[in-house]
Amino acid sequence: MEFGKKIRQLRFKAGLTQEQLAEKMGIGAQSVSKWENAVAMPDITSLPLLAEIFGVSIDDLFDLTSEQRLNRIENSLDITEELPQDLFREYEDFLKGQLEDETNRQRASGLIAYLYWHRMNSCAKKAAVYAKDTIRRAPDVKDCQWVLQRADGHAAWDWNIANHTKAIEFWRGIVEENPTVRLPYDYLLDNLLADHRADEAEKVLEQASRLPDARPVMVQVYRAHIALARFDAATADRIIEDLVAAHPDDTVCLFEAAQYYAKKADYPKAIALYEQSFEKEDRRPRFTDELMAIADIYEIMGEYRKAAETYDRIIDLLENEWGFTEDTGLKQAKEEKARLLAKA
Repeated sequence: MEFGKKIRQLRFKAGLTQEQLAEKMGIGAQSVSKWENAVAMPDITSLPLLAEIFGVSIDDLFDLTSEQRLNRIENSLDITEELPQDLFREYEDFLKGQLEDETNRQRASGLIAYLYWHRMNSCAKKAAVYAKDTIRRAPDVKDCQWVLQRADGHAAWDWNIANHTKAIEFWRGIVEENPTVRLPYDYLLDNLLADHRADEAEKVLEQASRLPDARPVMVQVYRAHIALARFDAATADRIIEDLVAAHPDDTVCLFEAAQYYAKKADYPKAIALYEQSFEKEDRRPRFTDELMAIADIYEIMGEYRKAAETYDRIIDLLENEWGFTEDTGLKQAKEEKARLLAKA
């Protein structure tokens, strides 16, 4: 339905004349007439008030399809740092309603998870700010450290808190239910290796390596990490070195080798491999993963100016390859650059 017809329909439903709607909007009746006759469109800043008057969402004003609304929600979550409460509830209600539609159920379920994570993440950032302030004021008091651990991803010393048993059991169940699907094996391996459960990881890798779409490079990468989980660094190093020598132009191989050395705190090797992976990537637009890792390593090494210069590259990538201008990630990159320059 055209926008003008939709406005007329909603106005009739609300029992309003053009003059009454105009009065509520603080505009002339002629403007409403132009909207309804498709001569003009309302200013974007007036849409929230228009939706409020009609008791509908902004999406309802445009009579969007379900797919368009799902796209809008996903895009909004991608670029918005924090959603207003009314918009959060609007998205929540719509997405829950879409769970009844088998066509949209999987995507709607995923977006509900994203919506709740988005809210959780924005709250976690606030929690971290206040927890840090509390600790700075009384560093000798054990109070908000656990909040900071949960909110900001700080390490937990206690094994019973830090282990990944629940995640392992979840992914083990997914693997058992879907033995021919490769991706769940990767997540099961990741969690097993995080807990140094090398023997179990070896058995899982053996199963995964027999799948038709098994990735030979990743099989070797996981073998290296299994050796490392057994504290056999010499064997692990040899596997990675042989892999890079055999696949010098494979960006996945180079990236995984970089990650391997970064986890070992062998930072010069990690930076060199991240740079090779980034330069050899022929996909456009490229992701920022390698550059983000390089910036983190430079900061760890105390090379704050080099870290800031790497954020210049990230900003350039986001602006010129991705075309971002208002994206949350772009804003955060600029804030990180400023923070690093202040430290330099």
